[in-house]
Amino acid sequence: MRKPVLAVLAAALVASPVPAVAATADTLSWGKCPEDVVATGLRCATLDVPLDYRDPEGPAIEVAISRLPSAHPEKRRGVLLTNTGGPGGPGLRFPADLRDLGLPQSVLDSYDVIGMDPRGVGHSTPVTCDLTPGQAFTDIPLYARDSAEVAATAGTAAVIARQCGSSATAPLLPHITTANTARDMDRVREALGEPEISYLGISYGTYLGAVYTTLFPGHSDRFLLDSSVGPGGFDITASRMLGRGVEDRFPDFAEFAVAHPEYELGRTPGEVRAKYFDLAARLDTTPSPEGVDGKLFRHLTFAQLYYDKNLPSIAAQWHALNTGAPLPAAGTAAAAAAPTDNAAASQLHVVCNDSDWPEDVRTYQRNVAVDRIRHPMFGAAAANVWPCAFWPSEPVEPPVEITGRGPSNVLMVQNLRDPATPLAGALALRHAFGDRARMVTADQGGHLAYLFQDDTCLNDAATTFLATGQRPRHDTAC
Repeated sequence: MRKPVLAVLAAALVASPVPAVAATADTLSWGKCPEDVVATGLRCATLDVPLDYRDPEGPAIEVAISRLPSAHPEKRRGVLLTNTGGPGGPGLRFPADLRDLGLPQSVLDSYDVIGMDPRGVGHSTPVTCDLTPGQAFTDIPLYARDSAEVAATAGTAAVIARQCGSSATAPLLPHITTANTARDMDRVREALGEPEISYLGISYGTYLGAVYTTLFPGHSDRFLLDSSVGPGGFDITASRMLGRGVEDRFPDFAEFAVAHPEYELGRTPGEVRAKYFDLAARLDTTPSPEGVDGKLFRHLTFAQLYYDKNLPSIAAQWHALNTGAPLPAAGTAAAAAAPTDNAAASQLHVVCNDSDWPEDVRTYQRNVAVDRIRHPMFGAAAANVWPCAFWPSEPVEPPVEITGRGPSNVLMVQNLRDPATPLAGALALRHAFGDRARMVTADQGGHLAYLFQDDTCLNDAATTFLATGQRPRHDTAC
């Protein structure tokens, strides 16, 4: 089904295979990192891994890794692999970024911190869909006001899917998956000469960690998952859950706006919420001079709800849009920003390959109609159609089922009001893990918790776990 293009293009790759070589600690050659990831103390290397793990002697691709070594080898207990989320996020710089964010010395002493560009991303045999900036400007579908707009989005999504299936990297397409990235991680473990790995993953990286510790429980040490997606990864359920995430998070912004009357957005949280719908409707009729219409307004607000530091920027943009004043520079920059082709393409590869998305546009039309009412602020965007509906390859294997089988070695940390990975999804993953996991929640909003916010209770629990292995006996509310 929808595979002829891939079958033809795959022949070119198979005709001149590069055999996959199982690297060892002795074969890794650590040297300078690429120019775009230079950071103090960071060294980089590459290793070959199978493109298709069902054919381990077949064609190979290259995976790039980085290492921030422990400054005190006598205190070192192993390696801490990391992932920045996305999917599609490069990870070579992440060990240095964690250090700069304040990863405690007790953790830095305990591990060599390992970064990795996942397969298809950055310096790890990158994929492309030949996306233009206009095609890549948002990784979440636009808000659909009616079924006709869902159909219009479907037309755009189908074009993107065809581009991915006919690009120069199309032979790689079916094999860019979370499960294969987890298998790559285990090849990294072998190459490092380690019997086990510990892990710190954020956002989508929590699903990658969950998949790894499910596939390789015997090689899993301490797994810290920060801001978790549900047990199905970023599937259609997770996409629709973004509508709920905005509803969970918005009261924090409404409280900020009420406390700052200079923005003139409302005297009560209810008035601020009403202003959101008023502005969206007005901009749908008459976009701002900078080209912000109601759909883009909703997306800009959603994206900036990720972090508390953005709340003043949201308020300033709303004030300008409400009064007809020029949009602040931060707002115009956000409106113009677009992911790179590789970032958007690699994300689509993982999201569309990991699960079997509905292919009937009417399914998305029904979902949008339901979620426009259920989660009126953003539900009709979150439920809209993705290129996955027209993906040129079916999943090569079933999704990995996250279960409670394996060692009890997972700690999940989670904000209560996260717009991107809502609490409901994290609770579903917690339930799937059963006694394997404990969860620490913090009564705060925004995306990402450990090191990104100031809740001492949560931060201390995460640090203690990474440094000593000790977790709370029970789930804990900070």
